[in-house]
Amino acid sequence: MTSARLVEPHEVTSARDRVVEHVRRLIEDGRLGRGDRLPGERDLAQELGVSRPSVRSGLEALEAMGVVVSRRGAGTFIADGPPDLGTEPLSLLASLHRLSASEMFEARLVLEVGVAGLAARHATPDQLAAVADAVTEMFASLEDPQAYLVHDVRFHRAVAAGCGNRVLAALMEMVSAQFYELRKQTIGRARDLKESAEMHRRIYRAIRAHDHEAAQAAMTEHLLAARHAQTLETPERDTE
Repeated sequence: MTSARLVEPHEVTSARDRVVEHVRRLIEDGRLGRGDRLPGERDLAQELGVSRPSVRSGLEALEAMGVVVSRRGAGTFIADGPPDLGTEPLSLLASLHRLSASEMFEARLVLEVGVAGLAARHATPDQLAAVADAVTEMFASLEDPQAYLVHDVRFHRAVAAGCGNRVLAALMEMVSAQFYELRKQTIGRARDLKESAEMHRRIYRAIRAHDHEAAQAAMTEHLLAARHAQTLETPERDTE
């Protein structure tokens, strides 16, 4: 008879990654396609031999990557939204051409500020509700940086979905996925999550008010603050 023990953080991460890998294989094997519903959390937990919280964590990671979408009361589905460009094109370009952090940030600034302004003009009530839900979840997860990051990425995806331009929305899918992969390594050292959540709420309120200029200004302020915060999160050895 073995005694109960605490689960180490790396074991939780490993279980989460098993969920991500399992769903990836289902897609590659053709057993799941765009718009298909995933098995429930209980079924996935039993099939993979992991806990339901680990399944939930894996599904949240997949949603942050743009692979799945969660629909309240209906379940989790393979994404059927904007074309999925993945993280590889941006990662490959960054490695091949040694793109600087400054160049990457400037590209994100131009893209997201424009997207926020368009969302203020075009977002539907349902799309606004998705942005609002992401803000609510951000405030609810201030004590859990990894969960906060998932909802942060959801927010930016939701804003992009409301911009009314599928090309820009697809580009944001790629940028958001890359942002998630990079930030999850440092988010545990974040110092300003409440301030960040407040900035996201200001962006949402400007979009909801259909104030194009205010939405762009709020997004600019947020991205500049986020850039500064990320430099504080990253030890010098990570930037060498």
